[in-house]
Amino acid sequence: MATDHNAAEDFAALDPDRVLDALAAVGLLGDGRLMALNSYENRVFLVHLDRPVPGTDIGTVVAKFYRPGRWSKDQIAEEHAFSLELAAAEVPVVAPLVLDGQTLHQQGGYAFSVSPYRGGRAPELDDDEVLEWIGRFLARLHAVGARQPFVHRPALNLQTFGVEPRNWLLENDFLPLDVRSAWEKKSALAMELIAAHADISRATGQNGSEVAALRQIRLHGDCHPGNILWTPLDAAVSAGPGPHFVDLDDARTGVAVQDLWMLVSGERRDRQRQLGMLVDGYEQFRAFDRRELALIEPLRTLRLIHYSAWLARRWDDPTFRHHFAWFGSSDYWQGQVQMLDEQIEAMQEEPLIV
Repeated sequence: MATDHNAAEDFAALDPDRVLDALAAVGLLGDGRLMALNSYENRVFLVHLDRPVPGTDIGTVVAKFYRPGRWSKDQIAEEHAFSLELAAAEVPVVAPLVLDGQTLHQQGGYAFSVSPYRGGRAPELDDDEVLEWIGRFLARLHAVGARQPFVHRPALNLQTFGVEPRNWLLENDFLPLDVRSAWEKKSALAMELIAAHADISRATGQNGSEVAALRQIRLHGDCHPGNILWTPLDAAVSAGPGPHFVDLDDARTGVAVQDLWMLVSGERRDRQRQLGMLVDGYEQFRAFDRRELALIEPLRTLRLIHYSAWLARRWDDPTFRHHFAWFGSSDYWQGQVQMLDEQIEAMQEEPLIV
């Protein structure tokens, strides 16, 4: 079973000394306190500085070392430019610091960035006010995202998140023989249903005329609850009260609902309410195209397939083997077959209405 990169070799040499040396190369001296943060795709460290970042009062930073071979230099630079554009528009994101005139640095064969540390807690998504607040900020993020397109970063679509990862899993023999046939059939059926939804962007209007395509914009791309930190109203931090977005590593082009659907869960009535509050907040700043609601379950299905391929492609990385020990077993893939079955059913239901 082959994987794309050998992360054991990629990251083995990245010890605390090398992390501190990299920071020193951009003028930041650590005071010796360093902690690895929870990150699987890249390597991320919380570092306390001996003195603040020049020209600021920032004394604690997050150093992010990018997985070699995942993104090109141009793609990372485009993510950083988007983050800085959002920050300039006062959208609460954690953007990389500009050091020596740039945000992306090279040291010892690694590309890395440095960001200010911003704390916070998980948002309470059962609170309607919190959902509405997040909806407002997502609209502001998308308003900036709609200004111009990405040039180098990929799009989220059936090919990139469905067809390609599905084919890769099958071609690299990651499925046990006792489950392969069932998963192959269910995933093929899921692809057919997603393809039928993919043309919704050019659906026919009531008068028989073709309506406008769904707009593709720059997105956060991976806006699950873990990538939103909530700052309490009484917290004296520069991020301000309310939500702030972290980790734009998966920023890409797609439809706006991609950044909303991962924030809703539970029974249909619960998802209906949650989505309604998000859209209520969203539409205080930006119109929401309700045709996109029909894409929620197809997008959820694409993520299911893409996630399995992501795990498989990283299986040479000891970090993945440690944290995802359950991956790859027959039980895992049988569970995937069951979830695909549920998604096939969900994609044939009427979409949520707000």
